[in-house]
Amino acid sequence: MKETIKLGMILFLITVISAGVLAVSNNLTKGKIAEIEMAGSIGALKEIFGEEYSFKPLDEEKINEITESNSSVIEIFEAYDGENLYGYAIKTKSSGFGGDLVTLTGFASDGNVMGMRLLEHSETPGIGAKAAEADFSDKFVGKGASEEIKVEAISGATITSKGVMAGVNIAREVFNTELSN
Repeated sequence: MKETIKLGMILFLITVISAGVLAVSNNLTKGKIAEIEMAGSIGALKEIFGEEYSFKPLDEEKINEITESNSSVIEIFEAYDGENLYGYAIKTKSSGFGGDLVTLTGFASDGNVMGMRLLEHSETPGIGAKAAEADFSDKFVGKGASEEIKVEAISGATITSKGVMAGVNIAREVFNTELSN
């Protein structure tokens, strides 16, 4: 009995120490991770809108209001042409064949899609992963936000294609209901 208690206490101490090390590591690296994620987002935003545009995150109060009613929305950025608001980019999460899909969809203020990028996925290499390629993402450019956005699915990757379109249409709905004037 004493041996069981002793082993239980040792296991408990190892668990507490491990949890402490993980917590400290997380706190030390979360700033750098956020910085790297933001740099990736800015890169994708520049691909969608162009190098001449600048970007800033949407007001925190407004984004919190939007995410309360739509948990699929991750982030929203405003795109500026100089001092003038040009459009919005909405990062969403939807489901694909291999797991979650994170898409970033850019809209000009007039409601036209400027572009879409698949930022994160776990799709099958060579099939579903084609959704991250320009051949697929460029199909969204110029589509209007006034009605559901549909594009031709990737052959052999219908679930992935539908998942990406779902993410784009979540962004379209948020643009129409929360952001367009």
